[in-house]
Amino acid sequence: MGFRVNTNTDALQAYYQLAKVNAETTKAQLRLSSGKRILNVGDDTSGFNVGTSLKGKVAVMKGAQNNIASAKNLLATAEGALLGMNDLLTKIEGKLSDATNPTADRTALQEDIRALSAEIHNILLNTKFNDSKILFSAAGQGYAFQVGESTDTLLIDYASTLSSTGQGGYGDNISVSISSFQNVSATTLMSTSGTESVQGLQTALVNLKSAVAGALGKIGNFSQRLDIKDETLNVAIANAESTISRLFDADMAMEQLKATRGSILAQAGTAMLAQLNASPQQVLQLFQ
Repeated sequence: MGFRVNTNTDALQAYYQLAKVNAETTKAQLRLSSGKRILNVGDDTSGFNVGTSLKGKVAVMKGAQNNIASAKNLLATAEGALLGMNDLLTKIEGKLSDATNPTADRTALQEDIRALSAEIHNILLNTKFNDSKILFSAAGQGYAFQVGESTDTLLIDYASTLSSTGQGGYGDNISVSISSFQNVSATTLMSTSGTESVQGLQTALVNLKSAVAGALGKIGNFSQRLDIKDETLNVAIANAESTISRLFDADMAMEQLKATRGSILAQAGTAMLAQLNASPQQVLQLFQ
């Protein structure tokens, strides 16, 4: 072996190894301090791209879950209003039954029915969700909610049996039926034949109850569909976040092992570098 002092190649090799160990140790320590496996794109380019894409999809799915929650609140508001209408219609049904009693005070019954129908009208006209009338006029067109990917939408059109986009705001049958009760007279309640009679009012009542029942049935169906979509999104989000964690999150135990290993190797490498750096001094013995 030659003795050269101008370039200590052995010490340089030790230096390069020590620098490599220090870099690996530093990376492990940074992963431990941040909890992240990918500190920059170069650490795992494909994993970074896949994880970033999944993060975008998770954001979309969480937004869809917020939409589903809003849709459920909308349906709950409409359901509560329709159940209240149904109760009022049941009371009107009782009043019509009372009207068949020859000894009944039909003037009082007239006022009761008008008052109840006014409340039904008020419910249809003024039930709102976020300042939108949800039983009247444009509600008949339905509300489209994004409940998944950008193309996954659900049109909630429960009010089609109640409302229309016409000037009256109600469907024709509903408008005629409500008018029958709002304009009811004691004479009508006394009549036993023809369209202006108790039988005619009972027909109108059937139309109203049928429309309300149809709307409630649709609300129930849409609520079930929203529950299913919400559960599906929960599963999809959990799986996506699990993948994101696998790609981006550091294995703390493994990184601690690497950091400990690097610390030991760095100490040993520093000691060896010092010895190799001093080894050319042996050539001085040739000059004694």
